[in-house]
Amino acid sequence: MKIRLICIIAGVICVAVFAISCLQEQETAIGMAVEFNDHAASAYVAKEKGWYNDEGIDFTTYESYTTGMRLASAIARGDIQVAYICLSPAILAYSRGVPIKIVAGTHMYGYGLVSRPYITNISDLRGKTIGCVREGGMVDILLNRLIAEYGLEDVKIRRMNPPAQVTALATGRLDAAFLPEHHATAAESRGFRMLIKSQDLWQDMPGSVLVVKTGLIKNDPETVRKLVRVTQKATNWINENPEEAARIIAEALGSTPEIISKSMSRLDYTTDVDAGSIQEMIDYMAKLGYIEEGFRAEDILDTRFLGEYET
Repeated sequence: MKIRLICIIAGVICVAVFAISCLQEQETAIGMAVEFNDHAASAYVAKEKGWYNDEGIDFTTYESYTTGMRLASAIARGDIQVAYICLSPAILAYSRGVPIKIVAGTHMYGYGLVSRPYITNISDLRGKTIGCVREGGMVDILLNRLIAEYGLEDVKIRRMNPPAQVTALATGRLDAAFLPEHHATAAESRGFRMLIKSQDLWQDMPGSVLVVKTGLIKNDPETVRKLVRVTQKATNWINENPEEAARIIAEALGSTPEIISKSMSRLDYTTDVDAGSIQEMIDYMAKLGYIEEGFRAEDILDTRFLGEYET
């Protein structure tokens, strides 16, 4: 009788342990989206190295988007809880009620204005046609700043995604294109001129960030902590191993290590987040009318998990 009772108890314990294990797996099964460029280098590297799996993070959805604006629309869906996304689309999504928080940065800078060879300086753009992503994207923000600072009110803007812009440059339908990296460097490699980089136009400009849904922070903060830890680990590794990182990213993006290496050298990969720089972006977007009113950077930030990973 005692042996039977012990077996029953052992069976109950096993079932309970199995149920808890399944529940834990369910809690860490999340959907992630990234941009199809080297802004999301830390995500591509971490995925290739298996570091998400090492932390027990199971991505039920893993999607890639050509622009941050399309990604911003995707994160409004219920199946995407995590995104590596450019800053301005994240701000735009938050301002429209999408419950997200920035939990880490991923890089600074990472955008460039490329032109056909006959455009040799910014003033040559007057009256010309420039390619750009939709209103509210990071390169759109930079193009607005360029127009204001250089008095280029008479330029014509054509809205299209980065690969389409490169094609339009090659066929002569565009005189210039404001592109995110790696697309800007890829265009340069085809003989177009790198006219100005984002760091030349906006010092200390945040590029992209890691955002998560607020529900994930509330219900499963440990997974958020793991995501930040993996992102920091991958970022450190990228900075310490630039050549191997370029090889991994080139394979993921269908490019060459040479192009990706040059492109990545134009970004500053860091998980640091500066509230003042975030606030500057928020205020500028409000000035442009892309968000109805400004808000405090602290409202969109939750950086409590940063700094926990030690190199």
